[in-house]
Amino acid sequence: MINYEFPLNERVRTLLRLEDLFSRLELLIERNENVDHHCALGVLFELLEVASRSDLKSDLLQELERQKKILSALHSNPDISETALEKVLNSIDNASSALLSMSGKIGQHLRDNEWLMGIKQRASIPGGVCEFDLPSYHHWQHQSSDARRDHLTSWLNPLLPLHDSLSIILKILRENGKVHHFTAFNGTFQQMQGGKIIHMISIHIKKSLPCIPEVSANKYALNVRFVAANYSIKSSLYEHDIPFDLTFCSL
Repeated sequence: MINYEFPLNERVRTLLRLEDLFSRLELLIERNENVDHHCALGVLFELLEVASRSDLKSDLLQELERQKKILSALHSNPDISETALEKVLNSIDNASSALLSMSGKIGQHLRDNEWLMGIKQRASIPGGVCEFDLPSYHHWQHQSSDARRDHLTSWLNPLLPLHDSLSIILKILRENGKVHHFTAFNGTFQQMQGGKIIHMISIHIKKSLPCIPEVSANKYALNVRFVAANYSIKSSLYEHDIPFDLTFCSL
């Protein structure tokens, strides 16, 4: 199965982008080749740009507090494991404390590093980080993989409270969804929402199906259109019946 997640508001869209960037960055840092660490630095710069939204930190703190209140109300519920509930509440408390301890603007330690900002500026130019443009960066790339990894880790670590917080929120969002089984007849599917607020939808289809879902949605209607997976020509509707799983996720 292939899972496609479609955020339905800007806040969730930002969290999913950050999650993807953190995931790629952590994977690239663990590798040893200098080209992997070069790519990791590029992802770090992307992460810095996405995380620069001024209200991101306050949004995360408010959502963590809101989820804590909702979950705390589940104490003494016979259908809820108290041990599991306390574990989640503790993780929310830890994430909130770590996020509060982040002083100043998110990623300011990176912006204060003139060497990194010089590379970031040159990286925006096609082919701008060649050895003759940035000899100091060329020198860094020829250090041992452990030395480069230590640098990358030190640049990433101050951002990890952000990662921990958004991971909790996205986990709750995904687990709050209920799976429904539908069929898109002739490649199209529509459902009225009746004003229901949905923050994200998730679509699962079989890998063997040569099609890709396109989604447009609001609180009144959901439209899913499956297009043929043609990578070299203009997209067209995949005019076959397509069984798929649809999950509506809300916080």
